Amino acid sequence: MLAAGIANGQATRDTAMNYNFAEFRYVDVDVAGGDGFKLGGSYHVNNNWLVVGSLTTLSYDNNLDARWIEVGAGYVWPMQDNWDIVASARYVNISDDFDDDGIALEGGLRGFLAPQFEIRGSLNYLALDDSDTFLEFGGDYYFTDEFAAGLTLEFAGDADVLTIGARWFFR
Repeated sequence: MLAAGIANGQATRDTAMNYNFAEFRYVDVDVAGGDGFKLGGSYHVNNNWLVVGSLTTLSYDNNLDARWIEVGAGYVWPMQDNWDIVASARYVNISDDFDDDGIALEGGLRGFLAPQFEIRGSLNYLALDDSDTFLEFGGDYYFTDEFAAGLTLEFAGDADVLTIGARWFFR
């Protein structure tokens, strides 16, 4: 029965891109043994505009705790039914031993390699006291139209980040 349910979910998966989602992710940072959790999401406001945001909490081996809040807007340029170019700009606030604010800019591609497998890649710029540019690659497997799980990898000059998590999509 489980195999039939999964096959049915795969057979009916809608390949149109959905930008209304909430996600929960485990975050692992290679610097100072950092790890934590991220709660984020996106909401398609109208036409091609999005509202985006996230809250990330991290703890490091050196007893430093950090909280990242990001709030912003994005824009989607549809290329095909299942491929889009996406850009966003976000205000970033980091609370740790050295509070900091800045902006984050992101531009990338999101699409489906197969009806149940989404990939995405982006070039990101984070402007704080110490600015950094990094590449992000990710993928999610869709179990149903509403639920997907996967991972992302971020490669930056100062730190590499791995996240594992799930997304819940709503229309």
